[in-house]
Amino acid sequence: MVEPVGNSLVLVGMPGAGKSTVGLLLAKELVKAFVDTDILIQTREGKTLQDIVHDHGFQHLREREEEVLLECQYLNHVIATGGSVVYSERGMNHLKRSGRVVFLDVPLEELERRVQNFSSRGIACPPGQSLADVFEERRALYQRYADIVVDCGRKNQDQVVSEIIYSEGEQFADVDA
Repeated sequence: MVEPVGNSLVLVGMPGAGKSTVGLLLAKELVKAFVDTDILIQTREGKTLQDIVHDHGFQHLREREEEVLLECQYLNHVIATGGSVVYSERGMNHLKRSGRVVFLDVPLEELERRVQNFSSRGIACPPGQSLADVFEERRALYQRYADIVVDCGRKNQDQVVSEIIYSEGEQFADVDA
């Protein structure tokens, strides 16, 4: 088990789970900086995630993702990760040192409603896999690394944010003022 040295919140979950949206709201509420690792990858590569997958394959995207994760030193942030982050044990152990990992668990039916652009979204998965295939493959990995699991079914963004902040009876806010 990896003990955190930081006070970050690391959001993991499927594409369409709301990691970036919830992450921004959490950062605002907790007065923390916000980082989206997908944006870090895109900035580093000078391409969208979909272009990276198209030009170099899904495995290349996963490799770039791990490199970016291992370079991250965010100890008091809200970190939204890409959906494939859980394929990198080294990357996840590094993130777990930054703080607590929160799995935004969204039911497959809701993800199918939200993700209309699966084939063009830049998802790091082998050709031919469906959203349901990816969901089945990744869900156990998200649960494995999660310190907190938030059931996001039938909850709006504000409810998810509140549940994360007050999960397990402990407030994450580090407000001294």
